Amino acid sequence: MLIVFIRALILYALVVVVMRMMGKRQIAEMQPFELVITIMIADLAATPMENTGVPLMNGVIPILTLLSVQVLMSYFSLKSETFREIICGKPSIIIDKGNIVQSEVRRLRINMNDLLEQLRTKNYPNLSDVEFAILETNGQMTIIPKVEKRNTMAQDLGINLQPEELPITLIVDGKLILKNLQKSGFDHQWLRRQLKQQNIDRIEDVFFGFLSSERIFYAQKKQNSSQQGGSQ
Repeated sequence: MLIVFIRALILYALVVVVMRMMGKRQIAEMQPFELVITIMIADLAATPMENTGVPLMNGVIPILTLLSVQVLMSYFSLKSETFREIICGKPSIIIDKGNIVQSEVRRLRINMNDLLEQLRTKNYPNLSDVEFAILETNGQMTIIPKVEKRNTMAQDLGINLQPEELPITLIVDGKLILKNLQKSGFDHQWLRRQLKQQNIDRIEDVFFGFLSSERIFYAQKKQNSSQQGGSQ
């Protein structure tokens, strides 16, 4: 009985450490590959915990292996957009400028009842109030309401507003997303001028850069190790 108790404590401590190393996301915020690894870790820990005939290392080694896989996949998804799209997929626009994107709804096998339910849970009972609805890679739905339907309603103030565009990500971890730059309607020269205005010399020095819905460019410069240490 004491052996079972000790084995359970060891495996519990190991799983807690592994989950902490995997990050602080909740289950609903996990990417598909992270959720799969989490389920497999739980199963691997349960087998040697309930069966003392199974060597403890038969659970420890596979758990540490899955942790290594998760860390590597997270690293590669951070560095490579292509790898990230393969593993995590891409967000899908379900409603675009107030219109349901029927091809995406059919492809994702979302019926109208489910879509309307998602909108209601976000406090948008009327489809006509929604400018964009985006199904994120973790399964959550992001709702962007029409400008006149936001918390401070412009229509109550008698102000006419122009519809907004979606923000466009241009640079991630020093890498330019060329297709997004082309989609934005700007070119490399414009981007270099924008970086110069923010005292950034190279695209490689940018941690994250995007074009806002107001068509304003924002960029955050990379921090080196000494700067990161000093900011903690």
